[in-house]
Amino acid sequence: VPEAEIRLMGLIIALIVLTVVAVTLQLIFSTWDHYFAGIFKMLASTCFILLCVTSGGIYSAYGVAILIGLVLSWWGDLFLISKSQVIFMLGLVAFFLAHVAYCVAFISYEADLYPALIALGVLLIPGAFLVHWLYPYLGKMRFPVLSYMAVITLMVALGAASAYGSSHLLILVGAVSFYCSDIFVARDRFVCESRMNARVGLPLYYLGQILLALSVIYAR
Repeated sequence: VPEAEIRLMGLIIALIVLTVVAVTLQLIFSTWDHYFAGIFKMLASTCFILLCVTSGGIYSAYGVAILIGLVLSWWGDLFLISKSQVIFMLGLVAFFLAHVAYCVAFISYEADLYPALIALGVLLIPGAFLVHWLYPYLGKMRFPVLSYMAVITLMVALGAASAYGSSHLLILVGAVSFYCSDIFVARDRFVCESRMNARVGLPLYYLGQILLALSVIYAR
């Protein structure tokens, strides 16, 4: 194994470990000070951008689209530190655009129409339950949240199709992890504030982003 590859693998592992440590510290300090914990949140989010670049995200159309999605997610994470509804809207827009970028990435990488439609049909089932659950709590946020749910559902469907076409399950697991993490974000913002939301949602979110960042290796 060339020495350069060993160094590259070491850097990738170090970034993953640093992300895990930062997320852990965020969860610990969130009970003490929400904004101080945000420092560790942004450190973790910076790590997944660096992970994508290190893994070769600038060397393919798929990788660049994933990288753009990760950068937009970084801004979404920054905005979501605030408790303000106006700033939350900015975060929602940032993540909406991130999912558009992921959709573009998956379309460019083996996502055929037929498996995407099958996946979309399957996802309509949990999607209907989630809409039924959240709708009474959304108030004026109904249109933005439902629009966001539509784009993240499309993202997962295209991710499934891309994983099917390329045989790389990393893409599917990453997309599904992101989708599941957002259920806990919605629960915390609209239904019931609870530490459990972050304890489950944050690891799922960063798992999803790490896997999507690593998936660019396939397209190098």
